[in-house]
Amino acid sequence: MRDLHNRISSPSAARRVTGILAAALLCATALAVPVTAAAATTTGTSDDATPQLANGLALTPPMGFNNWNSTNCRAEFNETMVEGIADIFVNKGLKAAGYQYVNLDDCWALPQRDSDGKLVPDPVRFPHGIKAVAAYVHAKGLKLGIYTSAGTKTCNDAGFPGALGHEYSDAQQFADWGVDYLKYDNCNNQGVDAVQRYTTMRDALAAASKSTGRPIVYSICEWGSNSPWTWASDVGNLWRTTGDISDNWSSMLSIFKQNAPLAPYAGPGHWNDPDMLEVGNGGMTDTEYRSHFSLWSIMAAPLLIGSDLRSATQATYDIIGNRDVIAVDQDSLGKQGTVVSSVDGRWVISKELADGSRAVVLFNETGRPQHIATTASAVGLPGRSAYKLRDLWQHKNYNTAGAVSATVPAHGTVLYRVSADRHWASYPPAVEAGVSEAPLVEAGTPVPLTTTVTNLGRTPAISGSVALGGPQGWRVKATSPTRTAALSTGRKLTTSWTVTAPAGTASGAYDLTLTAAYRSPTGDAARSELATIAYVVVPPPDGTSYVSDLTWMSATNGWGPVEKDTSVGESAAGDGHPITIGGTVYAKGLGAHALSTIEYYAGARCDTFSAQVGVDDEKGANGTVAFQVWADDALVASTGVLTNAEPAQALTADLTRAKTFRLVVTDGGDGGDSDHADWADAKITCAA
Repeated sequence: MRDLHNRISSPSAARRVTGILAAALLCATALAVPVTAAAATTTGTSDDATPQLANGLALTPPMGFNNWNSTNCRAEFNETMVEGIADIFVNKGLKAAGYQYVNLDDCWALPQRDSDGKLVPDPVRFPHGIKAVAAYVHAKGLKLGIYTSAGTKTCNDAGFPGALGHEYSDAQQFADWGVDYLKYDNCNNQGVDAVQRYTTMRDALAAASKSTGRPIVYSICEWGSNSPWTWASDVGNLWRTTGDISDNWSSMLSIFKQNAPLAPYAGPGHWNDPDMLEVGNGGMTDTEYRSHFSLWSIMAAPLLIGSDLRSATQATYDIIGNRDVIAVDQDSLGKQGTVVSSVDGRWVISKELADGSRAVVLFNETGRPQHIATTASAVGLPGRSAYKLRDLWQHKNYNTAGAVSATVPAHGTVLYRVSADRHWASYPPAVEAGVSEAPLVEAGTPVPLTTTVTNLGRTPAISGSVALGGPQGWRVKATSPTRTAALSTGRKLTTSWTVTAPAGTASGAYDLTLTAAYRSPTGDAARSELATIAYVVVPPPDGTSYVSDLTWMSATNGWGPVEKDTSVGESAAGDGHPITIGGTVYAKGLGAHALSTIEYYAGARCDTFSAQVGVDDEKGANGTVAFQVWADDALVASTGVLTNAEPAQALTADLTRAKTFRLVVTDGGDGGDSDHADWADAKITCAA
């Protein structure tokens, strides 16, 4: 919920960093060694292993809205906005899709309690009080959530009152007001044992519920600092497993990787919580947001909308309102998806569903299209000659002979529901449209591209054809056949093309669409589309150039945008400071924040990359990072873990024959924060 950077100096913030590190280390271990069922046994349970909480709530992951990511503590966070969100839930179909909680985050209260020690809603923000807002929300058939912290103050710099020492009084107020959901944060906790603090509030909520008949879902938000997955099923209905999410690809990916191994700990009434959804906040593409929503759903995560629904685009509503995907998250069996395989950024995750089918995510974390494949048997389905395959983003049904595969765009996800359906033959065969790569196009120069159309179905694909479309003015020409009479199971149509961008086309990523059209044996028309990209690139100049003077192909960053010739500022572009490592100031370079990847075009004509690398002095002793240089798909140079206490380290890499090179910053393996990483004096040397 909070920007940890603003609280890093406080004892509670320091504990939070420790927890984030622990979560990251757990992730690294768990991805290498699967978590066993025995390891999932919770601590502190009763003799019959029944969770002491047992409040009958959140039998599927909670769905709703939280205002923090969109409004923070700004003045617009008030009762009018909150009631307006409830209206939007109804009017935009979100309530009908399953969303029910409208949750207030920090800043709803006055900084001081009243003379009786009671919490006081801010009379400017909530002139009619929280009880009136709850009544409005309830009248819409929805539920209201509220926020406080398991400490003396909340996490906001203004220091609103926390609940430590006031648990029973605060819980009673919440129940009296009609609150249905409590998010309980971890700031200013005075070093009190986490299990003790969170258990006390559990008991306070139970007492308040008993006296009022108002059940309250209990969301533990201690950031994974004390491995809550090992004890919190006795205490809360959900628990944060990571630090705060931010609205960028690196943050979302890092949090996914920390939460994914924790599947054995989730179930009805007790869920792993990888934080709110960022869908629609603008820091990622729609493709990346679909991945975000798919991954949270396959992980049976709470779906708490974090974008401003008052100004959300239709694309945002299409993503968060996808009922096929929501059904995966809300499946009554209550299992979190498990990782089937993860190799070179190609992820397969499978989730068993109550009807015996499997939801299967094919997720591509890389910046290039990837063929990702598994089988029905590998995800746990019984042996059959064929299966029903439903594409949950395209909302279309197909049959498959057992292959579950797709060419997945960069940062994209395909989500299938696979079932042993005896009516499989009534659906057309599944066909995979694929491309050999995302072409690197120098404007005015044709480049080759190969596409494939593969029949995955048990029945043949009849009268197949393929078309490749590019931006207006581009020339896309087939140089081999684009049609076939029929494709039997496993057979493919391979087509060669040349792609030419008009002279003068600006560098950047451009959309290409591959469309395969065909008919089923019964004559039904079907098609398969693949949205991919081509990069228009500019060769680097001869001689030695500063990398910060070149145009990158793509850049992702942990916090804020990558900066040219300054350190990273974590927020808007241009808010950095002079690059400074070990007391030395550098005029040129790149300012990044782990996790970060910056990719450039080398055109197979560059020899070397060099830089002075390290943690920027502005972050004190907190940063721990490691630097990597990749030439195409090969790691060609790297450092060990560097900290702020170390001077700049020289890093040189061989780029011979590389078409592209990537500058990567990791968090040093500790999942920590404040990782301001500088590529100081970064240069490449190229020859004609």
